[in-house]
Amino acid sequence: MPMPMEYRHASEQFDAFMEAARERSGLTTRNQTYTMVQGVLQVFRSRLTVSEAIAFAQALPAVLRAIFVSEWDMSRAIKPFGSRADMTHEVKALRRDHNFSPDTSIADVAFALRQSVDPVAFQRALNQLAPEASAYWAV
Repeated sequence: MPMPMEYRHASEQFDAFMEAARERSGLTTRNQTYTMVQGVLQVFRSRLTVSEAIAFAQALPAVLRAIFVSEWDMSRAIKPFGSRADMTHEVKALRRDHNFSPDTSIADVAFALRQSVDPVAFQRALNQLAPEASAYWAV
């Protein structure tokens, strides 16, 4: 079997995603953008069971899938979805002294993510989750 295109072009897809997230959020560096993206993904992941998270991850591009599952402590209790403001506060808590995520960080990452995924596969993954999961990725 030949190498799947999603792996062959993973870097280009990730670069395009990061540029879209950086532009949308108004951040100035890739490091700032990466921290925001990682925070948004981890905050979402912390509200899913392992099986839900794996099903969701299947709809992500390769590099974002890797970031989504990286450094995952599966022994932690699953958190309930909260208000957008509360979850944004959690995003900003990741590497607090080096985190410049704006108040719009979840929507900004959602915007960039929706440009980077197969919309049918992404919606199918969200449909398997609680309604709050779809709301999390609303732009």
